[in-house]
Amino acid sequence: MATKKTTAQKPLLDDNQIIALYMQDVMESNNQPLNVYTFCKKNGIEESEFYTFFNSLEGIKAEIWVKFFENAIATIENEKGYVAYTKKNKLLTLYFTLFEILTLNRSYVVYTLDENKEGLKNLKQLKGIRNHFRDFIVNVMEAGATEKMAKVQKVTKPVFAEGAWIQFLFILKFWLDDTSKGFEKTDILIEKSVNTAVDLLDTKPLENLFDLGKFLFKEAKMR
Repeated sequence: MATKKTTAQKPLLDDNQIIALYMQDVMESNNQPLNVYTFCKKNGIEESEFYTFFNSLEGIKAEIWVKFFENAIATIENEKGYVAYTKKNKLLTLYFTLFEILTLNRSYVVYTLDENKEGLKNLKQLKGIRNHFRDFIVNVMEAGATEKMAKVQKVTKPVFAEGAWIQFLFILKFWLDDTSKGFEKTDILIEKSVNTAVDLLDTKPLENLFDLGKFLFKEAKMR
Protein backbone atom coordinates (compact mmCIF):
# COMPACT_ATOMS: atom_id res chain seq x y z
CA MET A 1 0.00 0.00 0.00
CA ALA A 2 1.29 3.41 -0.92
CA THR A 3 1.87 5.83 1.90
CA LYS A 4 2.26 9.57 1.91
CA LYS A 5 5.88 10.62 1.78
CA THR A 6 6.86 12.70 4.78
CA THR A 7 9.70 15.18 4.89
CA ALA A 8 12.17 15.04 7.73
CA GLN A 9 11.64 17.88 10.16
CA LYS A 10 14.59 20.09 10.95
CA PRO A 11 15.63 19.69 14.60
CA LEU A 12 14.53 22.57 16.77
CA LEU A 13 17.33 25.02 17.54
CA ASP A 14 18.07 26.35 21.01
CA ASP A 15 20.60 28.68 22.61
CA ASN A 16 22.81 25.84 23.83
CA GLN A 17 23.20 24.50 20.28
CA ILE A 18 24.16 27.93 18.97
CA ILE A 19 26.68 28.33 21.78
CA ALA A 20 28.18 24.90 21.05
CA LEU A 21 28.50 25.73 17.36
CA TYR A 22 30.06 29.10 18.13
CA MET A 23 32.64 27.64 20.53
CA GLN A 24 33.45 24.91 18.03
CA ASP A 25 33.99 27.48 15.26
CA VAL A 26 36.24 29.61 17.47
CA MET A 27 38.40 26.69 18.58
CA GLU A 28 38.73 25.13 15.12
CA SER A 29 39.63 28.39 13.39
CA ASN A 30 41.29 30.14 16.34
CA ASN A 31 39.22 33.14 15.35
CA GLN A 32 35.78 34.61 15.91
CA PRO A 33 33.34 34.42 12.99
CA LEU A 34 33.38 37.61 10.92
CA ASN A 35 29.69 38.33 11.53
CA VAL A 36 26.32 36.72 12.18
CA TYR A 37 25.76 36.12 8.46
CA THR A 38 28.94 34.07 7.96
CA PHE A 39 28.35 32.15 11.20
CA CYS A 40 24.79 31.25 10.21
CA LYS A 41 25.74 30.34 6.64
CA LYS A 42 28.52 28.01 7.78
CA ASN A 43 26.27 26.23 10.27
CA GLY A 44 23.07 26.08 8.23
CA ILE A 45 21.14 28.44 10.48
CA GLU A 46 18.63 31.03 9.32
CA GLU A 47 19.57 34.49 10.57
CA SER A 48 16.02 34.92 11.83
CA GLU A 49 16.51 31.79 13.98
CA PHE A 50 19.77 33.17 15.36
CA TYR A 51 18.17 36.46 16.37
CA THR A 52 15.51 34.55 18.29
CA PHE A 53 18.19 33.79 20.87
CA PHE A 54 20.96 36.36 20.47
CA ASN A 55 21.22 39.86 19.04
CA SER A 56 24.92 39.60 18.15
CA LEU A 57 28.04 37.45 18.39
CA GLU A 58 28.99 39.53 21.41
CA GLY A 59 25.75 38.37 23.00
CA ILE A 60 26.88 34.75 22.59
CA LYS A 61 30.24 35.50 24.22
CA ALA A 62 28.54 37.04 27.25
CA GLU A 63 26.00 34.22 27.53
CA ILE A 64 28.73 31.58 27.51
CA TRP A 65 30.09 33.00 30.78
CA VAL A 66 26.59 33.07 32.26
CA LYS A 67 26.20 29.40 31.29
CA PHE A 68 29.49 28.56 33.00
CA PHE A 69 28.18 30.15 36.20
CA GLU A 70 24.70 28.61 35.95
CA ASN A 71 26.22 25.15 35.45
CA ALA A 72 28.39 25.68 38.53
CA ILE A 73 25.37 26.70 40.62
CA ALA A 74 23.31 23.76 39.39
CA THR A 75 26.16 21.41 40.30
CA ILE A 76 26.73 22.70 43.83
CA GLU A 77 23.03 22.93 44.66
CA ASN A 78 22.75 19.22 43.87
CA GLU A 79 25.40 18.41 46.44
CA LYS A 80 23.99 16.61 49.48
CA GLY A 81 23.90 18.94 52.47
CA TYR A 82 24.84 22.06 50.49
CA VAL A 83 22.09 24.14 52.13
CA ALA A 84 23.68 23.57 55.54
CA TYR A 85 27.18 24.57 54.41
CA THR A 86 28.86 27.48 56.16
CA LYS A 87 29.42 30.70 54.23
CA LYS A 88 33.06 29.77 53.78
CA ASN A 89 32.26 26.31 52.41
CA LYS A 90 29.61 27.67 50.06
CA LEU A 91 32.12 30.14 48.62
CA LEU A 92 34.86 27.52 48.37
CA THR A 93 32.49 25.12 46.65
CA LEU A 94 31.45 27.78 44.15
CA TYR A 95 35.03 28.76 43.33
CA PHE A 96 36.32 25.21 42.97
CA THR A 97 33.33 24.11 40.89
CA LEU A 98 33.43 27.18 38.65
CA PHE A 99 37.15 26.79 37.99
CA GLU A 100 36.65 23.09 37.23
CA ILE A 101 34.18 24.13 34.54
CA LEU A 102 36.54 26.81 33.25
CA THR A 103 39.33 24.22 33.10
CA LEU A 104 37.13 21.95 30.99
CA ASN A 105 36.79 24.88 28.59
CA ARG A 106 40.27 26.35 29.13
CA SER A 107 41.24 26.58 25.45
CA TYR A 108 38.17 28.68 24.69
CA VAL A 109 38.53 30.82 27.83
CA VAL A 110 42.20 31.56 27.14
CA TYR A 111 41.41 32.49 23.54
CA THR A 112 38.43 34.72 24.26
CA LEU A 113 40.11 36.60 27.12
CA ASP A 114 43.27 37.07 25.09
CA GLU A 115 41.35 38.23 22.01
CA ASN A 116 42.82 41.47 20.65
CA LYS A 117 45.56 41.00 23.29
CA GLU A 118 43.43 42.86 25.82
CA GLY A 119 43.28 40.08 28.40
CA LEU A 120 41.09 40.95 31.38
CA LYS A 121 40.86 44.54 30.15
CA ASN A 122 38.16 43.22 27.82
CA LEU A 123 35.49 42.76 30.50
CA LYS A 124 32.39 43.47 28.43
CA GLN A 125 31.70 39.77 27.94
CA LEU A 126 31.84 39.25 31.73
CA LYS A 127 29.07 41.72 32.54
CA GLY A 128 26.39 39.03 32.76
CA ILE A 129 28.34 36.64 34.97
CA ARG A 130 29.33 39.58 37.18
CA ASN A 131 25.68 40.26 38.03
CA HIS A 132 25.00 36.58 38.80
CA PHE A 133 28.18 36.29 40.85
CA ARG A 134 27.40 39.35 42.96
CA ASP A 135 23.83 38.12 43.57
CA PHE A 136 25.20 34.79 44.77
CA ILE A 137 27.56 36.51 47.19
CA VAL A 138 24.74 38.64 48.61
CA ASN A 139 22.53 35.56 49.08
CA VAL A 140 25.32 33.74 50.91
CA MET A 141 25.82 36.71 53.23
CA GLU A 142 22.10 36.96 53.99
CA ALA A 143 21.72 33.28 54.89
CA GLY A 144 21.32 32.86 58.63
CA ALA A 145 22.06 36.49 59.43
CA THR A 146 20.80 37.80 62.76
CA GLU A 147 18.75 40.99 62.89
CA LYS A 148 21.75 42.89 64.21
CA MET A 149 24.03 41.45 61.53
CA ALA A 150 21.46 42.18 58.82
CA LYS A 151 21.58 45.90 59.68
CA VAL A 152 25.35 45.91 59.31
CA GLN A 153 25.19 43.88 56.11
CA LYS A 154 22.78 46.34 54.56
CA VAL A 155 25.78 48.62 54.19
CA THR A 156 28.53 46.03 53.70
CA LYS A 157 26.82 43.64 51.26
CA PRO A 158 27.30 45.74 48.10
CA VAL A 159 30.90 46.49 49.04
CA PHE A 160 31.70 42.88 49.88
CA ALA A 161 29.97 41.58 46.73
CA GLU A 162 31.98 43.93 44.53
CA GLY A 163 35.15 43.04 46.42
CA ALA A 164 34.43 39.34 45.89
CA TRP A 165 34.02 39.99 42.15
CA ILE A 166 37.38 41.76 41.99
CA GLN A 167 38.85 38.86 43.93
CA PHE A 168 37.40 36.45 41.36
CA LEU A 169 38.99 38.42 38.51
CA PHE A 170 42.32 38.30 40.34
CA ILE A 171 42.08 34.52 40.74
CA LEU A 172 41.00 34.18 37.10
CA LYS A 173 44.10 36.06 35.96
CA PHE A 174 46.27 33.89 38.22
CA TRP A 175 44.66 30.73 36.78
CA LEU A 176 45.30 31.93 33.21
CA ASP A 177 49.02 32.20 34.02
CA ASP A 178 49.21 29.13 36.28
CA THR A 179 51.63 26.50 34.99
CA SER A 180 51.46 24.19 38.02
CA LYS A 181 50.29 20.60 37.65
CA GLY A 182 46.51 20.41 37.83
CA PHE A 183 46.49 24.15 38.55
CA GLU A 184 47.20 23.27 42.17
CA LYS A 185 48.56 26.76 42.89
CA THR A 186 45.23 28.24 41.82
CA ASP A 187 43.52 25.90 44.29
CA ILE A 188 45.81 27.18 47.05
CA LEU A 189 45.05 30.78 46.11
CA ILE A 190 41.31 30.11 46.12
CA GLU A 191 41.42 28.65 49.62
CA LYS A 192 43.58 31.43 51.05
CA SER A 193 41.53 34.16 49.34
CA VAL A 194 38.19 32.79 50.52
CA ASN A 195 39.50 32.32 54.05
CA THR A 196 40.62 35.95 54.09
CA ALA A 197 37.38 37.26 52.59
CA VAL A 198 35.14 35.40 55.04
CA ASP A 199 37.28 36.33 58.02
CA LEU A 200 37.01 39.98 57.00
CA LEU A 201 33.33 39.66 57.76
CA ASP A 202 34.23 38.38 61.21
CA THR A 203 36.75 41.21 61.72
CA LYS A 204 39.69 38.82 62.24
CA PRO A 205 41.63 39.12 58.99
CA LEU A 206 45.23 39.82 60.00
CA GLU A 207 46.52 36.26 60.19
CA ASN A 208 44.93 35.22 56.90
CA LEU A 209 45.97 38.44 55.17
CA PHE A 210 49.54 37.72 56.19
CA ASP A 211 49.23 34.12 54.95
CA LEU A 212 47.79 35.25 51.62
CA GLY A 213 50.48 37.92 51.27
CA LYS A 214 53.27 35.38 51.80
CA PHE A 215 51.84 33.11 49.11
CA LEU A 216 51.46 35.90 46.56
CA PHE A 217 54.92 37.30 47.30
CA LYS A 218 56.47 33.85 46.80
CA GLU A 219 54.63 33.41 43.48
CA ALA A 220 55.66 36.85 42.26
CA LYS A 221 59.33 36.06 42.92
CA MET A 222 59.08 32.83 40.93
CA ARG A 223 57.66 34.49 37.79
